[in-house]
Amino acid sequence: MRFLQALLRLLFYVAVGCVIAIGGAAYFFMTWEPDRDDFPIRGIDVSHHQGLIEWDQVAGDDVAFAYIKASEGGDFKDSAFERNWSSAGSAGLARGAYHFFSLCKDGVSQARNFIDQLPDDADMLAPAVDLEFEGNCPRRPAVAEVLQEISQFTALVEQATGKRVVFYAPEDFYAQYLKGQGLNRRLWVRSIWHSPVYTDQWVLWQYHQRGTVKGITGDVDLNVLEGELSIVDLKS
Repeated sequence: MRFLQALLRLLFYVAVGCVIAIGGAAYFFMTWEPDRDDFPIRGIDVSHHQGLIEWDQVAGDDVAFAYIKASEGGDFKDSAFERNWSSAGSAGLARGAYHFFSLCKDGVSQARNFIDQLPDDADMLAPAVDLEFEGNCPRRPAVAEVLQEISQFTALVEQATGKRVVFYAPEDFYAQYLKGQGLNRRLWVRSIWHSPVYTDQWVLWQYHQRGTVKGITGDVDLNVLEGELSIVDLKS
């Protein structure tokens, strides 16, 4: 009986220890962020999925800039873009717009869709195009085809805005379509919980996909900027 009691007690302590360890690890991963001395400029990227955002609270929570989804594919326009753009500006945040690039649509129609959403705002951050497999259509075209469509999209957007497009590219998309292709565009990388390793040619780093920011209910993507905001604002 004593042996059984001792065994149960041991199992209880082991279980408690496991719970504490798992909870500690979860807390670490949920709150981890890059060193603020190295990356003092923080930002978020949002879409209609974040719902109604209290932008004054966001601006008061150490957020300096926001990239806001404007469009996707050849005809989808984000229903919250105009509201988010206006309210983020009123809160004093630097703003940029991004387009989610579909592998099932041509670059010209996607550029036109994006441009149609963009405000006439000379102070906006460089436009960004979201290049990733997650949430995309199942088609996986040849490298040459994808590069041609991206190049056509980029040329039209840069002509319309006078600013060089930033490519958001997680590691898998970068490796399959962009690496070594000489596209000569600044990168927005995704590397969760550790520094980017697949390229050092980046200007924006998304380091968290389930961050928390005051004024936003639920998860939000967190980013840091390499250098100053003016880097993102360079002209073509």
